[in-house]
Amino acid sequence: MEIKSAEFVISNTDVSKCPQHSMPEYAFIGRSNVGKSSLINMLTNRKGLAMTSATPGKTLLINHFLINKNWYLVDLPGYGYAKRGKSQQDQLTRIINDYILERPQLTSLFVLIDSRHEPQKIDLEFIEWLGENAVPFGIIFTKAWEELPPHFITSSLDRSGRDDVLDYISSINKSL
Repeated sequence: MEIKSAEFVISNTDVSKCPQHSMPEYAFIGRSNVGKSSLINMLTNRKGLAMTSATPGKTLLINHFLINKNWYLVDLPGYGYAKRGKSQQDQLTRIINDYILERPQLTSLFVLIDSRHEPQKIDLEFIEWLGENAVPFGIIFTKAWEELPPHFITSSLDRSGRDDVLDYISSINKSL
């Protein structure tokens, strides 16, 4: 997909004030300082579209960007920034939860994880909460300096991933 246009539309703290439309929305969220703004700027090929900062936790609003005039990229506040007061943390949790649970246009939520560290407890709890609430989501590993090693998702119960692992082994064996 080529992104030909990316334009800021609105920032707000209330899901009811989000743009009224029927286009899909793809939202991005992660812990503070995970590289969310940098990722958004890289995806859209627009330096400065999403504001980056050396200070973690700057995104405090729901930010809507119209992409190619047919879908929205949504920049959500980061979660888990310890230097916020309890009332501000509670307010951000409400903003995030309201958007995720009440926004019918939300098509998929991308959870960003810093690839240089193990997922934190708060990341895992958030991902579990998404699953419990049947929220469609994907995971993006940020801040990777090298190519990630092959990874596989398997389940012994339904045998998913079996062919992926065996095909990978087979491709290595053929190259030997």
